[in-house]
Amino acid sequence: MNKEELIKKAQEHFAKLIEEQIERVEKIKKDTEWTDFTKLDKIRIGFAGGDGIGPIISRETRRVIEYLLADEIKSGRIELVDIEGLTIENRFKHMKAVPDDVLEQIKTCHVFLKGPTETPQAGDPRGNIESANVYLRRALDLFANVRPVKIPQEGINWTFFRENTEGAYILGSKGIMATDEIAFDFKVITRPGAERIIKMAFDYAKKNGKTRVSGVHKANVIKTSDGLFSLVFREIAKEYPEITADEWYIDIMTAKLIDPQRRKQFQVIVLPNLYGDIITDEAAQIQGGVGTAGSANIGRHYAMFEAIHGSGTRMVKEGRAEYADPSSLMRAAVLMLEHIGFNEKAKKLEMALDICGVFEKKLVVTGRPNGASAKEYTDYILETLKSPDLEAKWKEYYEKALQGK
Repeated sequence: MNKEELIKKAQEHFAKLIEEQIERVEKIKKDTEWTDFTKLDKIRIGFAGGDGIGPIISRETRRVIEYLLADEIKSGRIELVDIEGLTIENRFKHMKAVPDDVLEQIKTCHVFLKGPTETPQAGDPRGNIESANVYLRRALDLFANVRPVKIPQEGINWTFFRENTEGAYILGSKGIMATDEIAFDFKVITRPGAERIIKMAFDYAKKNGKTRVSGVHKANVIKTSDGLFSLVFREIAKEYPEITADEWYIDIMTAKLIDPQRRKQFQVIVLPNLYGDIITDEAAQIQGGVGTAGSANIGRHYAMFEAIHGSGTRMVKEGRAEYADPSSLMRAAVLMLEHIGFNEKAKKLEMALDICGVFEKKLVVTGRPNGASAKEYTDYILETLKSPDLEAKWKEYYEKALQGK
């Protein structure tokens, strides 16, 4: 192609992207209702094992859910559903991020717990398919990625609200090679998309007695899209005069999260997609590793809860899959239980996870045979959950942690 043809092709490609985003914005503006779980006769919870170590940690997390919701399952208030086919093999078979029949299975559930799924890199000889996570967030409009990180002994109690359906990821598979030597990718931030995630962060802060919300972006350099996110943040902050609102550039925020003095001051953090993906992994590592943190992907009608780590294909190849740590997916289960209205059960599971993984550590998962297996560790968690003095034990450990003991 000559230069004029290349430019025309790029213009047509970009025009199509703009049309798609205009349609998406109109849908966001029309969809304002939330599912009310208190009004449902039955709540369907799906389980999708995913790839690698996913089926193992999903199996163990299901054991915990079955214990906590035993009465509700027996009465028919809760139904557990196995979602089949969300595997890399089946996805390559259909050459789709999520095959149509799998998506339909997921849509029959109100919420679902998802094990990690493999995402092939560009140039993978098996083919090029999009991330299942990115696709599901877009297909189900799971616009809010919520990730809590807590380290009581260090004064850390953060909740991240990462926008999930825009930014650099929404068009990640729709870039263009303008020539053999020039590659473009696209980033999009919309006013309705920014408004709903930022408002959700402020509403959470108000509801939970938080006094500070920090908006993170790079508006000094990425002036148009990040500039819009910053503008919307400042507009919404005015609606919550009782909450301190401040803004940070993403690069300095990553530094301040490892500043022992400054990081204690952060509470609720809201930010666009790519920045949120990176910084929440950093935060999880500060907490003890990505295996210690869960993640909620929340929309108005569906919600997906997942471990934030990868599928551990190396562990599988080395025969260590049964030694995978189920904690991250169980932390996600805490968020799921809260989302569907079982706050007390969520609190019990969180306390058990704290006792087992943060305070007592009678068993430790190392990912190798020198540590506990996923099943052994789950047995430990279940034993702790069944303890009649669970809350008293947690409070004792927590107070000692605050005192630095």
